[in-house]
Amino acid sequence: MARAEPADDAPRRGRPRSQKTRQAILEATSDLLLEHGLGSISMDTVAERAGASKATIYRWWPSKELLALDALFSEWETARPDTPDTGSLDGDLLALVGPWIHQVAQRPYGRVIAALVVRAQTDPQFAQAYSARFLQPRRDEVRVIFDRAIERGDIPADTDVEAAIDLVYGPFYHRMLQGHAPNTDGFARTVVAYVVAGVSGPAVRAE
Repeated sequence: MARAEPADDAPRRGRPRSQKTRQAILEATSDLLLEHGLGSISMDTVAERAGASKATIYRWWPSKELLALDALFSEWETARPDTPDTGSLDGDLLALVGPWIHQVAQRPYGRVIAALVVRAQTDPQFAQAYSARFLQPRRDEVRVIFDRAIERGDIPADTDVEAAIDLVYGPFYHRMLQGHAPNTDGFARTVVAYVVAGVSGPAVRAE
């Protein structure tokens, strides 16, 4: 009896080739960004480092700025836990920002972030992508934490959540961009303590 041929749709081991290529491109881009900065890299250098064709890169990312945005997002995603629920506002915030702080402290992200922010100020289309792919997802996860704290009665119901989110992330980005001091676990605990103390009392609103 002839041996049956394997079905064409039989599952294959390992990552699909396109996924491996995409990941190689993102990793190569991230390394190049941190080594040389956004202004000093090109699609050609990324293609060479990743071992991929430039046509493949342009098919997925029409500009190096969008590629840089996805590369940074992908790298930071590895340190992003699911939105934590520790039962307290300070516990939730520390569980969320702690792994991210470890990540950003290891590599010089400041100039990459600065270049992306500058581009967002001058290119409305890129600004929309920056907000949708990078800015809003990080704000959304902190919003969940503050909304949960309101539901528990830990903070006032009229808390300005958007302002509170700015208070959480603002100090860390300030240190990244200015480079005057490091982002550390101790600094993260201090920021979270100040934020929790600030939002736990009566809401203060400007006239």
